[in-house]
Amino acid sequence: MMKKAITVMAAAGAASGAAWAVSRPAVRALGGSVSRALGGSGNHWLVVTVNCPPERLSDGGLPVPVARLASRADVRVQPAPGNRGTELGLRLKEPPPAGLAAMAARARGGDPRQELRAALRDAKSLIETGEVLRPDEPGSAHPTAAGKVLGFALRVSGGEGRL
Repeated sequence: MMKKAITVMAAAGAASGAAWAVSRPAVRALGGSVSRALGGSGNHWLVVTVNCPPERLSDGGLPVPVARLASRADVRVQPAPGNRGTELGLRLKEPPPAGLAAMAARARGGDPRQELRAALRDAKSLIETGEVLRPDEPGSAHPTAAGKVLGFALRVSGGEGRL
């Protein structure tokens, strides 16, 4: 039963990987912005809106997670549209990996953009609540095949997704 579940999961993973590989030329034909969103060579700003006045951050009050990245990333602080807080942005000074190197780095949690996303998420939490909020432990991953997949996804998810 367990071998069947692992075989089904492996087949599903191979099928989704093949579908992704086939779709890459079509994505490139649609335009570079779509390609960059799927792990291409875009070095764009990662921005989060925080609930504080811009002066609080621009006068040397950057939170520790952002300040420790200042040597490797450009920092931008500006008022959010409609006077609704502050936009805090980070962008790598060096171009991030692209192509297969980017996919491999993201899968193992080594993409430098993941570190920027995590720093922005932690900074928002520190500014708005005074502490970095974490989910309750232990998580819901059980030592089954599906639980191992879930555990992996939880480990790398901190640097992915929406800010």
